[in-house]
Amino acid sequence: MEKVAPHQEVETQVRISRDYGVAPEKVWRAWTDPQALSQWFGHGNPPPATTAEIDLRVGGRYRFAFKGASGEMNEVSGVYQEVVPNRRLVFTWAWKSTPERVSRVSIDLTPQGGGTELRFVHDRFYNDKARVDHSQGWRHGFDNLDAFMQRSAHEA
Repeated sequence: MEKVAPHQEVETQVRISRDYGVAPEKVWRAWTDPQALSQWFGHGNPPPATTAEIDLRVGGRYRFAFKGASGEMNEVSGVYQEVVPNRRLVFTWAWKSTPERVSRVSIDLTPQGGGTELRFVHDRFYNDKARVDHSQGWRHGFDNLDAFMQRSAHEA
């Protein structure tokens, strides 16, 4: 009798959830205001200066340029597909070095107990290596975002 391996679901997304003790407006600002985003986005703690250009509207474009872990310049850009202020943000994601490999990022913000639940999904990866690489990068990015949100919680 032939042995059949059990079906294993292959992970195709990067999913991250966070609870922040600030209003959704502050979390939204971290993702959509170029000055705020430049304070946390990128590799390192604190991240090196990030250039952020944002045209925050459906069909609008964004571009982030920043130094990577080994000092190289990285640039990512895309188009906003959904913009629901303080609730939902969806945008395409493509590196300048591989513009044909377009993935998607979705961010949902839900008010919760005086704070905000953030649900982040990055999907539609070119291959599994791209998913793994992005998972590692987002882990560092969210460490920086967490620290930024802690500072924001202490602001008036």
